[in-house]
Amino acid sequence: MNNKGKRTVMKTVMKCLAIGVMLSVPSMVAAEDQPDARPNVLWITIEDWSPDLSCYGTKGLQTPHVDKLATQGIRYERAFTTSPVCSTSRSAMMTGFHQNYIGANQHREHHKQPLPYGIKPVPHLFQDAGYHTSLMSRKTDCNFLPTEKDKLFMGEDWSERAAGQPFFTRVTFGGTHRSWHRDPLRPIDPKNVEIPPYYPDTPFVRADWANGLEQMQLVDREVGALLKRLDDEGLSNNTLVFFIGDHGRCHIRGKQFLYEGGIRIPMIMRWPGKVDPGQVNDDMVMSIDICATILEAAGIESAVPLHGKSLFSDDVKNRKYVFAARDKMDETHDSMRAIRSRDYKLILNLMPERPWCQFNRYKEASYPVLAEMNILNMEGKLTPEQALFFAPSKPEVELFDLRSDPYELNNLADDPNQASVKSELLKELNNWRENVILDQGVSDEFRAEGVFPAENPMATVGQWVSESGDKYDFNTTGWPAWYPTRTLAEWKQVRDQWEPYVFRESEKAVAHPVIKYVGRDKSKNKKKKK
Repeated sequence: MNNKGKRTVMKTVMKCLAIGVMLSVPSMVAAEDQPDARPNVLWITIEDWSPDLSCYGTKGLQTPHVDKLATQGIRYERAFTTSPVCSTSRSAMMTGFHQNYIGANQHREHHKQPLPYGIKPVPHLFQDAGYHTSLMSRKTDCNFLPTEKDKLFMGEDWSERAAGQPFFTRVTFGGTHRSWHRDPLRPIDPKNVEIPPYYPDTPFVRADWANGLEQMQLVDREVGALLKRLDDEGLSNNTLVFFIGDHGRCHIRGKQFLYEGGIRIPMIMRWPGKVDPGQVNDDMVMSIDICATILEAAGIESAVPLHGKSLFSDDVKNRKYVFAARDKMDETHDSMRAIRSRDYKLILNLMPERPWCQFNRYKEASYPVLAEMNILNMEGKLTPEQALFFAPSKPEVELFDLRSDPYELNNLADDPNQASVKSELLKELNNWRENVILDQGVSDEFRAEGVFPAENPMATVGQWVSESGDKYDFNTTGWPAWYPTRTLAEWKQVRDQWEPYVFRESEKAVAHPVIKYVGRDKSKNKKKKK
């Protein structure tokens, strides 16, 4: 049979098949009128929170709605963000790429640029594929262009979609970001919480920790209400739900740093009919893996292969390492890289000459325990492990055996018995830096050596920064790294400001203190000349 004959037979077969289908479904409607069978996607994010949930075994609090979600799907035990602060981690999660690779690694980037290499934000990929996209919360917090909500998403609620159209919706619950509200329905006794050993076990620290857990209980109810809406609207069975933290907890050794408290996050997935309930997964997973997973679930391909991998893939099941990076935080200049295996964590400090607790305006104005621990450190009342975080400089390399040292207190970088582990992790980390994220490292301009006076000439670093903004370009040089940032007397004053707020009763309203700096207070109170 020649080619023409073959084509004739094929046309006849296809015609018969079409007629057969039409006869078997006499009430068939036009294809464009049928509901789209692809799954909806709901991505729930909470801010500044580690796996401090009752389903992860945290003591003291109750999070029944998130716990229930976990029983209906998969709870990931080893989930990590790519960066320990919001705008950089969110930039990665909005694209599926490590933030350094796309030039979004400087928190509060002042010179945002469009995404490189033809990369598109994940919401645009969903929109191009016919999904309705929406952001049900306020901020996008991305370090690239476009960054505006209305340019990244089509709307503000999945109810705005066309009939039968699947949706991709993201929502952030920001309550767990400082400051915290008390929970009048279930106040937590500070005696019932568990404090990590890198913090001193004082009533002040316990009260602040309990306040954070109470705020998580409030957020849990918000999550429960949203999931109930899915149920009420009959959407749950065809909606893939992710619950995640954008990065680690907002405590002084958590957020902004590459320890477990800064990069380990909760991650839960529910997909009825596709994912068996009641699973606990031990794979090494990253926040950017969600991007690859939801695109695969929706049958969408990115023109540029993502750094993240599908959670259903062998790439994730066989993964040996996860990576994280930290660069500028506001105008606090520092740079760190980390690699984590199942058993070990290695942190490479690219600016070891700088202290961990160099001046950061946000933290000094938001973290009560920063005042408590500075006081105890200056009075010599911290343990050596606790005091180390307040040292004037950092080691270039930190290496921790997480099996025996889950709180990362004992640096083994100089232990000859760990030399082979250190060498292997450094090799893998450098390969990731050079060949995956195209790491730019630290420039002389960023390091800003010799730019500022050798010592702080004023009472606090904050005062000097407040009064010197017209003489320095802090957007370029960052803030000076003078340390300590306050005297003992001044830290005691700050703690006194915090005390009524930290110890407030659950039913009583107490104003959040405004932590000011010597000098700035006086200038603000001066009457303007007429």
